[in-house]
Formats: sequence, structure tokens, C-alpha cells
Amino acid sequence: MTTLCSAFQRVSAVAPDAVAVRTIGGTQTLTWRDYADQVRDVAAGLTGIGVKRGDTVALMMGNRIEFYPIDVGAQHVGVTAFSIYNTSSPEAIRYILTNSGARVLICEAKYVEKVKQSGASVETIVVIDADSADLPDGILTLDQLKASAPETFDFESTWNAVQPTDVATLIYTSGTTGNPKGVESTHTALLFETNAVSKVLPVEFGDRITSYMPSAHIADRMTCLYMQMVFGTEITVVPDPSMVAAALPDCRPTIWGSVPRVWEKLKVAVELAVANEPDDARRGALQWALAVGGKRLALLRTGDAVPPELEAEYAKADSMVLSALRAKLGFAELKWAISGAAPIPPDTLAFFAALGIQISEIWGMSELTCIASTAPADPTKLGTVGKLLPGMDMRIESDGELLVRGPLVMKGYRGEPEKTAEALSSDGWLSTGDIVTADSDGYLTVIDRKKELIINASGKNMSPAAIETAVKTSSSLIGEVVTIGDGRPFNTALITLKAEAALDIARTLGLAADAAVLAKDSRIVDTIATAVGEGNSRLSRAEQIKRFCVLPTFWEPGSTELTPTMKLRRKPIAEKYSAEIAVLYTDSMTGDFYEPAPCA
Repeated sequence: MTTLCSAFQRVSAVAPDAVAVRTIGGTQTLTWRDYADQVRDVAAGLTGIGVKRGDTVALMMGNRIEFYPIDVGAQHVGVTAFSIYNTSSPEAIRYILTNSGARVLICEAKYVEKVKQSGASVETIVVIDADSADLPDGILTLDQLKASAPETFDFESTWNAVQPTDVATLIYTSGTTGNPKGVESTHTALLFETNAVSKVLPVEFGDRITSYMPSAHIADRMTCLYMQMVFGTEITVVPDPSMVAAALPDCRPTIWGSVPRVWEKLKVAVELAVANEPDDARRGALQWALAVGGKRLALLRTGDAVPPELEAEYAKADSMVLSALRAKLGFAELKWAISGAAPIPPDTLAFFAALGIQISEIWGMSELTCIASTAPADPTKLGTVGKLLPGMDMRIESDGELLVRGPLVMKGYRGEPEKTAEALSSDGWLSTGDIVTADSDGYLTVIDRKKELIINASGKNMSPAAIETAVKTSSSLIGEVVTIGDGRPFNTALITLKAEAALDIARTLGLAADAAVLAKDSRIVDTIATAVGEGNSRLSRAEQIKRFCVLPTFWEPGSTELTPTMKLRRKPIAEKYSAEIAVLYTDSMTGDFYEPAPCA
């Protein structure tokens, strides 16, 4: 296998009648035989409208079955196939379509108007979920695209002409400032990634996984699309992220990954289910089993031996209670799980490990094709992101920045030679921008982004992410925390409420389900103050939050405040909430205390 195309051709022939992609409940399924036929049809149709090797095709659709044969079919023509975030503004769509040089856009009907508003120039738009009678002139349906296939189309020679060095996809980084950069990933890099990860976290034909993250994100593309093309996994598409919890028992994943926010939601759901269990005996059994698992894990984390009687008690708790709880969550057959994209609290990892769900924390970036470091879950290494994948090299600079070299490094940023040169040295070292430490076994711990470190007025270097995690994990009511303190005498924070939890507490307290109302309620502010105090107890004096403001708004992915991948846009936040920040520093403050401040 030298390209993703050859990998797909091999794996699609293993068990042609097996299901490759399905919807929740199996109401729609796509077998490998039909999948391969549709890939051929899409490749032929694209060729028929003049698309050729080296061209770029953009996709804009939700998590649905049709995505897979369309993207893979485009790859078989030698095309660079990539996805645009569905939440993108018309301005962002225009920039991305222009920068990528996309000749064709294949999308759902509901995105056509937004694309037209963008003013982007695209030769052909193909709509996958509408009839020709419902579409303006010049827009094709998917059936019309396939019908464009030339009679002389030679599928075998077309996909065999694809080269390992061809750019298979673009990942537009959801930059916190400025326009996103289009990371170019080749067939070689994507194949290396799938195989390197599988050496650490094995993947095999028939493994099951859900696809619920945007296909514009490298995490979904890698763990679902590309892993499937290489190993033959079965994918359950989840059209709305809010349906993930319901989809898991249906899919029964054997491999699964998510961002910390989803793991934290699952943790809260389990804790609430246990606390609200009406049957006293069942509630007692659940609490006992989780306590036994936690006690055992605490010893494993410190490397201490687990006494035989505790091991026996855990085996009993697992067979009687924990295994059923895992099955209810949908994780009865889970081989491994991962968490990435942002730091996950070690206590969250410990909670699931005690439950019998081992989560490996990963580290990576689009510029490194996705996952660059991981390891099988090890209780003694909680809080690390594992080791660099086999075949990759690293070095840590004097300031702590991690540099990486090897087959996973991107080809470059599309149309951005100067930015490529800034990130990538002439001898192949990628500057990751992450500050890390490494232990004697080579396990990495990520401290923070280099450019986001806070240096206070006294010259103390601090990681805002570490401060924010300490506070966020102290209350399920907290959505986002933004630490302010660069050049300041002390740290303060802007805090938002988590929408789902806030709406629940609103019903309990009899309040309007409105962020502005909730942010001013003294009971909710007191709850946040308690969480800040708990978070502060895990921080040094210099790191502690001295004052905070609960903002009267919920933040959504793709907003001014958050990227589509839930990264904080710190500079825009500082500008937008400058008045609120000014209030936090209006009065001089001394001593070791914290307090809420009124929002401007």
C-alpha cells in the first residue's frame, strides 16, 4: 500500500457484504461492496466534469453516510479532498475556497445560500440531498454528477496514477487570530499515521467507532475516514453531537476517542445517575463498586502493590456492577479509548480508569497529521500524553518548546510559503509552539502553548491552561474559564456557564433559562465562587484567581470567543471583554482571597 486508494481497494475486498458505514439504529447501511461501487461512480463523475489529478474538491456536510464514498471517490481521481466547517461564516468560506483553489464544492442543500453569500468563485456546486427541480440552474445533484461519467473512463488506471506524495487533504486550522492556515497532508503521511498509531493502539477489520466530530477536523478524518480506509472499521455516523451518549450503546464501539469536554459530560452523567438512583440497594452497590475501583486505582497510580483482598474485592465489584455500568454506557467491548485536542484533568481519567475504561491521552496537531504521541493507558502516567510515535524524532529547546521531525510533518501551509518557513526549518524540524517536559521514560507532559504563557508583573511564568483546568474541573456548572494576568499584579478570570448544566439548575431554582439572568443570581455566583476556591487550593499563590466575573452569555464553537474545535480565542476575548477586565482590576487588592466582580 503506497496510497490511501490502494489501501481502500485492498480492504473493501476483505468482506464485501459486511457493513462499512451505518446510521444509528442501522436504519441505513452501506456495505463494503456498495461503498466500493459508489467510490467508482463518484470518481467517474468527477472525471466527467473535468476534475483531474492535482485538483481540489471541497466538501460541506454533516456526519452522514454519503460523505464517505464522496471523499474516497475524489481521492481515487488524485484529488485533494477536504471539508469546511459547517459553522463557517460566509467570509471564512470565501477565504478557504479561494486559498484552497477548490474547483468543485459538494455540499448539502442548506449550505448553498451561505456559499453564494460568500461570493467565492467555484466552477461547480454539487448538492447531495436535493432533486434537480429544487435547485437553481448550474447546480448539479449527486446523481447528475455520477451521470457525467465518460464512457471511456478507466477507473483502475486513474486511481493507480495517484502518487504517495500527492496531497490527499487540507486541514484548515481553526486559528485563534487571523485567517486559518491550510495544512497539506500527503498520502504518505496519512498512511504512516494510521500504521504508527495502530502499533501502539491496535486497530483491525471490523472494529467499531462513531463519527460525530466535524469532518473538517483532522481527529474525525483520521480516526474514522482514514483508519477505515486502511483497516476496514465499521463507522456509525452521528448527525448531532448531542446524540453521542445515545449512539454509544447502539454502536458498541471497540475503539473510541473524544475531546475532554465529552468525557467530562459522560462523567457527570454517571455521577448524577448514581446519586439519583431511587433504589437504595442499587445506589449503594454502585457507590461501593466505584469506591473500590477508586481505591485500587489510587494504589496503581502511585506504583504500589494492590493487596490481594482489594484485588479480589475489585474483581467482585467489576463482575457484579462495573461491567454492567460500562455496558450501559456502550463501552462493554471497548479495547481502547483516547482523549485529545485539549488537556483533560487527571481526575477525569482516573474516574474512568476506576470504572474499567482505560483512556490514553494523546497529543498532536494538524501540522503533524493528527496524533503524534500516545501510549497504552498506564495509571502511573496519568497526566502525560504518552510517548512520541515510533519513527518520529523530537528535541526540547532550552525554553521548553517541543520540536518534532519525521514522516508526520506536514508538506506545508497551502499558499503560505512564509508561514511554512516560520514553522518548518530547512532540515525538517517543526516548531510545535507547545512547552513540554519529558520524564525518564520519554513520556511527555504538555505545559501550555508557548505564546499563551502568562508572565505576571513580578516576572512569574504561568500556564493559563493549567489554571483554567483547575477551576473548570471544580464545578460541572462552569463552561469556560479565561485567565487574565499577563503583566498584571494578580490573576483574574472571565467565567461562562455551561449551557446544559445551567439550564438544569435554572429549572431547579425556578429561574429563566437565560444566561444573563443566571449570571446575576447570587446562588449561582456563590457556586462559582466555591469552585474558584477549590481550584485555587490546587494552585500556587501566584497562580490563584483573585477575582472573577461570570459573563451573561453562553459561548458556542465557531464564535468570536471559541474556535470550531473549542480553543479559546484569547486576543479577541480580551478585546471584546475589555470593559469587564477593567472592572476586575479597578480596585487594588491584597491578601489571599478571591471574590466575584460585577460585569461591566
